[in-house]
Order: sequence, then C-alpha cells, then structure tokens
Amino acid sequence: MFKNYFKTAFRTLLRNKTYGIINIAGLSIGIAACLLLFMVIRYELSYDKFQPNYSNIYNIVTKDTYSDGVDYTPGVPYPALNAFRQDLPELKTGAIYCNYGCQVTITKNSTDTKFLEEMGVFFADPEFFEIFKCKWLIGSEKLLNVPNTISLTKKTAEKYFGEWKTAIGKYIKMDNLLTLQVSGILEDVPANTDFPIRMVGSFKTLQDNPVYGYSTEWGHTTSNFQVYTLLPNNITKKNIENQLRLLAKKYYKNQNGEERINELRALSDMHFDVAIGNLGTHTISRTSLTTLSFIGFLIILMACINFINLSTAQAVGRSKEVGVRKVLGGRRMQLFWQMLGETKIIVLIAASFALIIAQFATPYIKHVISIQEELSIFTLESMLFFILIIITVTLLAGIYPSLILSGFKPVIALKNKINSTTIGGISLRRGLVVVQFAISQILIIGTIVSVSQMNFIKTADLGFNKEATLLLYGSTDSVVLSKQNAFKESLLQIPGVKLVSYNSDAPSSDNNWGSNFAFDHKPDEKFSVFLKAVDENYYNTFGLEFIAGETYTKADSAKKVVINETLLNKLNIKNAHEALGKPIRTGGQKWKTICGVVKDFKTNSLRDEIKPIILFPNKMHYNKTAVKLHSANILQTQKAIQQQWEKFFPENVYAGFFMDELIEDFYQQETQMALLYKLFAGLAIFISCLGLYGLISFMAVQKTKEVGIRKVLGASVSSIVYLFSKEFTLLIGIAFLIAAPLAWYFMNEWLQSFVFRVNIGIGVFIVAILTSMCVAFIAVGYKAIRAAIANPVKSLRTE
Repeated sequence: MFKNYFKTAFRTLLRNKTYGIINIAGLSIGIAACLLLFMVIRYELSYDKFQPNYSNIYNIVTKDTYSDGVDYTPGVPYPALNAFRQDLPELKTGAIYCNYGCQVTITKNSTDTKFLEEMGVFFADPEFFEIFKCKWLIGSEKLLNVPNTISLTKKTAEKYFGEWKTAIGKYIKMDNLLTLQVSGILEDVPANTDFPIRMVGSFKTLQDNPVYGYSTEWGHTTSNFQVYTLLPNNITKKNIENQLRLLAKKYYKNQNGEERINELRALSDMHFDVAIGNLGTHTISRTSLTTLSFIGFLIILMACINFINLSTAQAVGRSKEVGVRKVLGGRRMQLFWQMLGETKIIVLIAASFALIIAQFATPYIKHVISIQEELSIFTLESMLFFILIIITVTLLAGIYPSLILSGFKPVIALKNKINSTTIGGISLRRGLVVVQFAISQILIIGTIVSVSQMNFIKTADLGFNKEATLLLYGSTDSVVLSKQNAFKESLLQIPGVKLVSYNSDAPSSDNNWGSNFAFDHKPDEKFSVFLKAVDENYYNTFGLEFIAGETYTKADSAKKVVINETLLNKLNIKNAHEALGKPIRTGGQKWKTICGVVKDFKTNSLRDEIKPIILFPNKMHYNKTAVKLHSANILQTQKAIQQQWEKFFPENVYAGFFMDELIEDFYQQETQMALLYKLFAGLAIFISCLGLYGLISFMAVQKTKEVGIRKVLGASVSSIVYLFSKEFTLLIGIAFLIAAPLAWYFMNEWLQSFVFRVNIGIGVFIVAILTSMCVAFIAVGYKAIRAAIANPVKSLRTE
C-alpha cells in the first residue's frame, strides 16, 4: 500500500512539474528560514543557563525616582557591598568591577608587547565565584583575596605567554599603572554569557588604587561596579526587596533623588534588558525574539498557503482518478491518507533542500545578528525542531486538500462535472491569497519604517558635529598627563588636523557618570546631574553652540563650568543668561561658577532623553583625545597622528576610532533587525510570487478555451491581461486594508523605544501597496501576456 502511495506521489509530481517545483521551492525556503531562526532564538535564550544557580542569581540594581521620571543603573555605591553583607547576612553577595578599554603590557626578553582589551577585564571578590561557578585549572577563587594578583583564562594565557601552564608567576602591567602577578588559570567561559571574563584581578587591588574610581561615598554610583546575590530557595525576591527598602532608608538618607532604593534583577532577565544593559557586549529584547518567532511562523504559513492553493486548484484535474479509486472500492479514509502521504513526500523533499539551504546559510548568520560562536543545525534540539516542522507543515498544508480530494462523489467525478466552483475552493483560495499578501505588506511596511528610522538616526541633528572627528583612547597616569601639551602642539602641526581637545567622554556615548549636586548655595537638588570633564577646546572641536555666556579659559578653568539647556530647564530657569555667574557644586567638591550654557546635544542614543549635563575642566580625567580633521586625505592624516602617538606615548597602544563609527554601535540591534526585516520581507514577497505564478498558470490552462473565444470575438491583449489580473488586484487591495492598521500598530509600538523617532506617514503605506501591486503584476503578467498572445486556433483546437 505504501509503495503504491510513493508511486502515485512521484507520478503526480512528474505530471505537474511546475506546481511541484513551486511547492517544493516555497516549502524548502520556509522550512530553512524557520530552522535558522530557531537556532538564533535558541542561542539567545541560552545565555548563562549553564550556571547551576541560574534561577536564583540576581543583580542588585539602583533605582532613582525623581519628580519627572525613574532612572535605573545596574551598579550600586561601593560601600553598599559591606552594607548588604552586614544587614542581610542570610544572602550570599559577590562584587565585580568591569575595567573597559584596558591596556595590558607583557614584557618578554626586554621587549614590551601591548594589547588593548576592550572587554573582559574584571576585578572581583572570592564570593562572586561562589555565586557564579567557573572551573579553575590552576588555583581557586581564594586567590582573589590576594592583592596585586590576577587570574587569566586559558585562551588569554596562551595569547600572552604561548603555553598557558607557563603563565603562572609571570607579570602583566595593566594601564601602565598596576603590575600584577599571574596566580591562577580559569577554563575559558562559553561565548553565550553576559560575563565575558578574560582575566580577573582581586577586588582588593581595585580598592587600593583610587585611580579606578573606588569611593566610599554613598552618592557615587557607577554601572562598572555591580553586586550579585544568590537567593536561598526558602527566601522570595519580594521579601528581599522589602528588606532593601528598609536598608535604603538607613543608608541613602539625604542622598540625591527624591527616592533611591535597590531592587533585584534576575539573571534570567539580564540578557534581554536593553534599557539597563549588562557587562557583555550584546543584549536583545524579548520583543525582538518574539518578532523573529512571529516572522518565522508567517514565512512557513505562506509556504503552506501556496501548497493549499495549488493543491485545491489541481483537485479538478485529479477528479477522475479519485472517482475510479472509489468505484474500485477505495474508502474515503484510504484516499485521505494517500493524499496526506503525497503531501508528506513533497514536504520531505522540501525539507531535504531546506537542510542544504540552512547549512549553506549558517556561516553567514554572524553578519545578520550578534552571535559569537559557530552554530550547527545538527544538534539534538535543532533536529527535534526540524522533525516537528515537518510534521506541522505536513498537517497544516495537507489536511484540507486531502479532505477535498477524498470527498469527491464518484458519479460526479467520473462524469467530469467537478470544477473550481463545485469543490468550494474559490473562496478559500481567495482568502488565503489575501492572507499571503497581508503578511507580505506587513513585512514591507515594517521594513520601510525600520529603514527610515535607521536613516533618521544616521542623519539626525545630534547637536554637535561628529564628522571627521577621531577619538584617541589613552590613560591618565602621570607620564601621559605630563606630555599632553607637547603632544597637542605636535598634532596641530600636522596639515590635516584642525583642532585638538582633551576630555573624559564624547558628547554622545553610553557612559553615564552621575553625581548629586547643589545649585545657588541651596541643599542638594532632587535629581542627578551627569558629568563630562572637558578642556576649553572641546566646544569648538565638536561644534557645540553657546546660547549664553562662553567657555572657560585655561587660566580660570579650575573655577568655572558649563551647563546644558536641559539642566537649565530642570532648575526652572527661564532665561539662560540668569544662570551665568551662579554657583554650582557636584558631590563633595568646591563651589564653582557657571560661565556658559550650551544648546542641548544628544548625550546618549536617540532612545534616551537628553540628560542634564555639567561640563567642567579636570586634567586628571582627560583619558581621551578628540582630533578634528580636514575632510581631505583623512587616511594620510590618521597615519601621521599614529606616528606622533607612538613617538610621545610608546608605552600606550594606539587606539583611534571615528565618532560616527562609535555612534553606529549604539544601534547595532536596530540595524540588525532592519536587515532581518529586509531579508524576510524579500522571502515573503518571493513566496507570494511563487504562489501567484502557480495560480495564474493554473488559471491560464483552465481558461484556454475562454481566452480563445474572446480573441476570436475581437478581445485585445490588454483586455485579456485585465481578465487575469483584476481579481488579484482586488485581493491585494483587501489585504492592504487588513495589513495597514496591523503594521501601523506594531511599528508604532517599536518606535516608542526611541525618544527621537520618525513619524509613520501615508507615504509608507502608498509605497507598500504599490510594491505589492508591482510584484503581483510581475508574477501574473508573464503568464497573462503569454495566454493573451497565444494563437486562438490552437486554443480552440484543444476541444
């Protein structure tokens, strides 16, 4: 029996090659897309799940509530660690500090080799590794009690010293400030972690070196310093947060903010927390993963719709076969399982091609979404999902056509009285075509909106000039500081250099150096202010515009500061000139005088509100050099700058980045999602075209005689083309009425994550429907025109 099913299925495919190719192509693309998306989503959901205590680990975050909003930071004040341990002894707490942009120097045979480690350099206490389990190849977490020591991962030790076992006892120099002895070796951490540890030093080393910002003040909070806790099974999150509220009243009294408290953030939420972020380089929102899952479902649904449409359309041609089988004793259930078996064979063939497509496409996933390791489709989870997809697609695509075909009455079938109307499939096929084009148009609108937002970001007025601005990353040790003036003068002698400025931070960045502050000799204000240490040339280098006053000079730089419009507004000062000459103080520092007010510039990404900023001079924080270049011969100028850097600072590795590149990094996730929208909108349109081409091919065969008669009676080519295309044009219009409000709702929700965003205008919808119309005409037009120009004599001779 099954042998007969296979024979029938293959014969049917051979008789209807075009429809078979269309079905197999659509299903293989749909299954491959679903399999690839499954691998991506599974990988994103796997972050840090290898930790044995994954469900009980929490990050203690700081929440500041102001009169005009709420602000979260993943960090806590440094003294909070001891307070947690003293007041909450039932909790195990561990601390970790991330040292971003760290320079590591290795000395071999009197030769220094320098490495710039953007990520992965941490300081931690032993308790951290009691919460987060990590395999130690040499030593244990107890080494983190010893100051001026560091432990490396196996791969990092091999990178620095060749053989990892020989690294023990060797020395590394960090930021030209610390000389640390290698005392332990850890197993390499997996790529799917938000704690990309490459080396970890003892927390005591950090405490003994205030240059890294260690402070005993409760008003000082940085996202670099984070505390994690392991909740026992008998204690709830709510219970601990209630105790943290009591602790806040005890320690945060008279601190900045109307209310500052600590809350718990689950490790299981960290990778998906785009707003607060984590210690890694990659986050992705749960909404994005849901969107990817939904897109995968829509793609496979469209492929199934193609199959259903073509199968029910072909049912007329198989009516006699069904009639004969029933006359010879075939029961409806036998015919049903035969037709479903044929569907399964087609799906299996498509699935085989899908595996090949997915295997070929897997290496390119890294270019679409941030995945740090090689993925494989031949894992247990992927294969189980693959089998599930095959079963689901077989049932979804095969049940309805099988019910239609097996339900033919033999008398009507043998008399050839079965047609598209009698099987009741026209309304269904029309409905499914509407669904297909509604899905396509939703994806087209999503693509247009996301691309428009990305273009808006690239061209938005940030309030400063980012073009041709090179940022050099350095350090603030005494040697570097003593050479800054001479280095600056040497840069200004390079023909391609216009301006040079020393600073702690670019105008727009993901750094948030916050502090409590007081204004006009009053008590501390009830909101935080954010700080940037910048020299007097910073304003011209970045093209910041003064709306009142002017910058400070080198002579009086220790006494004056500049503020932005947002801070002015939050202080309820209507006229910027009224702020000039007013005293202002940050933290426990001395009072200074406001000498200027700059027009607002975007302090972070366009997702965020502009923050209140104080710009002040402080040479001890000038770890960056901003160089404004002439637009001509930029590469040549950059090489000359590097030569000067290596001449003045041979002990520091050269690290230069253009400002526009750094800003692009803010929107990595959105850029990736826009690329995915483009990719899957293209796939959706392609699958829709396959289905339309198949249906119009079937219609052309069914209407052969009708077209011939119309041509004999004088019908023009355009009227014949109109005959074929008018129905699909109407269906696309109906699909648009369904897709437009749904797409507007979803994309408007997505845009809410940006404070500064584009509007979804009517032009987006016009482009979407015109695109759908053009695509449909391309798919329908070829077959329609061929049918219209065919010789009517040949058409009528078929009868």
